[in-house]
Amino acid sequence: MTEVARSSRSAVRNPVAADPEVAAIIQLLSDEHPAAAEALRGCLGALSKKWRLLAQHSWEVHKAPMAAYHKANAVNARHLALAIPRQARAARITRADFSAH
Repeated sequence: MTEVARSSRSAVRNPVAADPEVAAIIQLLSDEHPAAAEALRGCLGALSKKWRLLAQHSWEVHKAPMAAYHKANAVNARHLALAIPRQARAARITRADFSAH
């Protein structure tokens, strides 16, 4: 068996997912409320995308401190989103789920 390179290990690439307390809380959320976990994952992904765009815009207008701030937010949101395990396709939440209530 070959050892995985350090830079390829998930604990190195996503320190949020490697934290045992965070992993336990996220697993509990995913087990008890899979639709909520999936919705949270989607929200965090959308925030990450928005913050990446804001970071790019800030960089282009020569506001490096704001670019760094938005980039850090984007990375943190993405790490949190990727720490939430994906649910089976049947359990995924859709917009129709919200409009039905």
